Amino acid sequence: MPGTALFSMLVAVFAGSAVPFQAASNAALGKVLGHPLWATLVSLCISAALVLPTIWLMRAPAPLTAQLAHAPWWVWTGGIGGVIYISAALILTPRMGAASFIVCVVAGQMLSSMLIDHYGLMGLTPRPVHMGRIVGVLLILAGMGLVQWFTPSMPAAAENESATADHSGAQQGNPSLAHRAGAKSSTRS
Repeated sequence: MPGTALFSMLVAVFAGSAVPFQAASNAALGKVLGHPLWATLVSLCISAALVLPTIWLMRAPAPLTAQLAHAPWWVWTGGIGGVIYISAALILTPRMGAASFIVCVVAGQMLSSMLIDHYGLMGLTPRPVHMGRIVGVLLILAGMGLVQWFTPSMPAAAENESATADHSGAQQGNPSLAHRAGAKSSTRS
């Protein structure tokens, strides 16, 4: 395996290792803000705030906006996918746990990636599916099943507590959230 391929794989693994932390922090942010969609918006705003100075630091040229009129319709779906992923992560991670959620995400990514590769969708060069790749995806699906099977289920009361939010705002009286945030828990009178 060439050194650049190994380096690319390591960078991809590092980037992937950040995803469970993103899911967990967004889930906590959704509880603090009182609704998961507010956490989605805040997360995307933080992303934009980090990308803008990076564009400047890397001296990226101005976007070629004239090309947008001729771009295929699906170029806009990346943002939709981001909202779906972030919202699902912050709703489902507290219910499923980080490992269970992420293993399902990886399984879904692999299934759709195989279709994209095989048919050369979205402008990518076709990479035909062969038995080795199918076996690899089946092993991932088997791994997903094993992770789900051996993940202890959350008692119904704890699941309801982690899934519900105070619709009037942040859960100020939620001692488990305050404890997780490292703050002293307080109760309302």
